[in-house]
Parts: sequence; C-alpha cells; structure tokens
Amino acid sequence: MPNVTFKALEWFEIADLETLPSPALLVYRDRVEENVRRMLEIAGGPARLRPHIKTHKMREMIELQLSAGITKFKCATIAEAELAAVAGVPDLLLAYQPVGPNLKRFAELADTFPGTKFSVIGDDAAAIHEMSKAFHSGSRRSIGVADPIEVFLDIDVGQHRTGIPPGPKAAELYRLIASLPGLQGGGLHAYDGHISDTNLAARTSACDAAFEPVEKLKRNLIEEGLPVPRIVAGGSPTFAIHARRGDVECSPGTCVFWDASYRTRLSDLDFLPAALVLTRVVSKPSPNRLCLDLGHKAVAAEMPHPRVQFLNLPEANAVLHSEEHLVVETANADNFEIGDCLYGLPRHICPTVALHSMATVIDEGRIVGSWKVAARDRCLTI
Repeated sequence: MPNVTFKALEWFEIADLETLPSPALLVYRDRVEENVRRMLEIAGGPARLRPHIKTHKMREMIELQLSAGITKFKCATIAEAELAAVAGVPDLLLAYQPVGPNLKRFAELADTFPGTKFSVIGDDAAAIHEMSKAFHSGSRRSIGVADPIEVFLDIDVGQHRTGIPPGPKAAELYRLIASLPGLQGGGLHAYDGHISDTNLAARTSACDAAFEPVEKLKRNLIEEGLPVPRIVAGGSPTFAIHARRGDVECSPGTCVFWDASYRTRLSDLDFLPAALVLTRVVSKPSPNRLCLDLGHKAVAAEMPHPRVQFLNLPEANAVLHSEEHLVVETANADNFEIGDCLYGLPRHICPTVALHSMATVIDEGRIVGSWKVAARDRCLTI
C-alpha cells in the first residue's frame, strides 16, 4: 500500500469549501473567544470594558461578550443600539450625537427597551437642549418613563472630528447638561483615534498628554459639586494604556477581529486575526497575474493598497481594484488554478464587515454556521 502524506491545515484553511460561495466573510469563533479573553485580561475584568459594536455589528458577537461577563457596550448608530437592546445589553452608550430624526428614533428606542440603560454623547448646546426636550416630553412621562438620560460630554483630545476641547467652555457645557430636565451628566467621553504610533513609548506619551486635560476637567467639575460618574476613553491602539489608569472605561472595538493594519503597526497588542475574506481565482489574464472576485464591494477600499494581505500568498501585489475584481501580480501565479481559494486579512476590518450581509463561522477548520451582520442596515425596526 503506498504511503500517503496528508498536509496539515493552516489555522485559516477550511476543509469543506465546496458549498461556500465567494467572496465571503469568515469568522473564526475560537480565535474570537480568545481575543475576548485577552481583552478581559488587559482590562482586569469586565467592569472596565465597554467594547464597541461597530466592528462586528452582529448579535451573536454581543451574546458571546455577554456570556463572558461584559455588560457595558458602545455603538455608533441607532441600528447598532437597537441590536444591542434586542440582545439584552444592560448598559449602552451611543457614541454619536443624535440630531434630526435620529434623536426621535433614539428616544423611541429608550422607551421601547426599558431593560437597557441608554446613554449618549453631546458636544453642542443646541443639540443638548433638543435632547432635553426629547427626554422630558409629556409622551414619555405618560407611558411611565421618567428616568433622565445620561449624557457624556464629548471631549476633543486632538482628533478634531467631534467634541469640545477640555477647558472652560467644556465645563460650561457640562453644567448645562446637569441643569436641564430629562438629562443628567454621565461623565466624559474622550476618543483618541488619532493616536496610533507604532512605537509604544511614543503612543503612550501622546495618549497621556492628550488625557491629562481630561483628568483636570474632571477634577474641576467635581470640585464644583458636579458628579462625573465615569470617563469612557480610547479605542484599540490606546486600550492597554488607558487600562492601566484604573478609573477609565475602555472601549476597544477592532480587538475582537483584529486586522492587517493593527497587526502590522501595533505589535505590542497580542490579538489574533479572527476574521478573513475568502476569495477565488476567477481569471488568469497573464502569466504572472491572478484576477480574484474580491472587489470594492467585498473588502474595504478607503485606504491605499495593500487593502488585504493574503495568508496563503503573502507576496501578492495588487495592481488593479474595481467593483467586483482584484488583480494581483505574483511570481507564483502558476501554482494556482481557476477556482482556487485565497484567504485575505483585510487592512481595515470594520468597514469590510459592513460590506457583507452575513459571516460564515468557522470552528476547527470546518463551517459550523453563519452570523447575520444585522446592524449594517441603517434601520432595523426603529
């Protein structure tokens, strides 16, 4: 009988690909669970974690984190907030100032799910006055909803995207929140998304410098007699830095799936790639080129190439990217046939996930189910 050599599968390879169409989003459950465990270890337990839902937008991911003891979450859209409430999240921060019809939708959401404690951020006096009207309306009181909504003052610590600088005007706005009916001061929100230095010492220095005025503002507000229950700070790059402070809620998002950008630049953060895109070779236009079914509509295209790193073809070089195609050049093109699969780690996983309606769940090299990317929609029911 001839000797037969079996090739061991790499961690990312799937044994039963025959029925899985491409392009596809893959989620490796065991690696996700390990990433959640490492998040808890860095934070020192669930009490100081408020993970962001925007990375995954999946009910099953929320339930997985709930089962790990995490009770506080953060989101960016009304749909994400509703998904969290449906999943039974006890405490949810909408880290996006609701304006126009979204404010009405948010108030309706809070009324519909009294089992979830909702809070929100604000950085503008007019918008905060509108929040007061929405959460102090007669209609809310008529259905027995009387609790005020907590508003976190959104602080600009250097990204200059949203928020107000931590100074006298910020203190004035926090006083306004505390004085208006239907509202109460929930604390401060300080997202430092602009800080992602590859060098840990440089990242730590920048993070500490940006956070010091926030701490000063908190001290000043408390000296005035204004309660500042908590500070929600940071994202994934500064997660471990803020975790060492002891009195800050950390809100990483990307950590659950990780991606090529953070894997390359943030070597000090030991998280596992846990979500990939599967693509197939659909054409071989020239001897050194492969055309893949991984266009703009399947992997995030807002950044320069490489937008994806192929784990089983790391030397591939992208030369053309369009809606439904990605053409790569490689000296190893002859090793691939039409229909062969490549496994890609996206450069930016969050917007990549939002391009897919569902994720195929992998466990021990086999397909075990699927999770709907439910909150990619802007509206669920509310």
